[in-house]
Amino acid sequence: MQGDMSGTADWPEAGFPGIRINPETLLPQIVNEDAVREALEASTDPADKIFVLLVEGHASEAAELLAEARFKDPESFLLRIFEAEVLSVSHRMDRAVGLFRQLLAEAHGTPGEALALQYLGRTQYAAGQTSAAVESFSKALDLRVAQSADAAQIYSSTVALQRARDVLDLAC
Repeated sequence: MQGDMSGTADWPEAGFPGIRINPETLLPQIVNEDAVREALEASTDPADKIFVLLVEGHASEAAELLAEARFKDPESFLLRIFEAEVLSVSHRMDRAVGLFRQLLAEAHGTPGEALALQYLGRTQYAAGQTSAAVESFSKALDLRVAQSADAAQIYSSTVALQRARDVLDLAC
């Protein structure tokens, strides 16, 4: 899909040009390779390259870049989130959930709390922990609304919560 986003325009934004959240899998997916490539070429932030590598499923390459970036900025909350994402992309869900829970505890009462909840919910959903995912997405949505977060973040939490609830209803 070079420059074509047909059928994905209503997918939630993933926070990077050309990448959106698939409303079925709740995972980020490249929907416009040209936009991704152009944004990467213009970026100097290593987190952008790490994010794209994770979306592409290249966990080991992302982990290498992440190690370098964390050495330069060990306190970066986003890079620590990506550390847990590397585990998730590597299908080490229990470890990923554990790290997201640790990050959530550290972020309690800060703007990072909603982000940690959203990522935790996505990992729980991917691990088949749908009830827990519903709870995480619900809390993330409540926090984002209370914090008057960006409309795209609120929409992303809304879509994720609805999808997880739908899957949970189908299982009952």
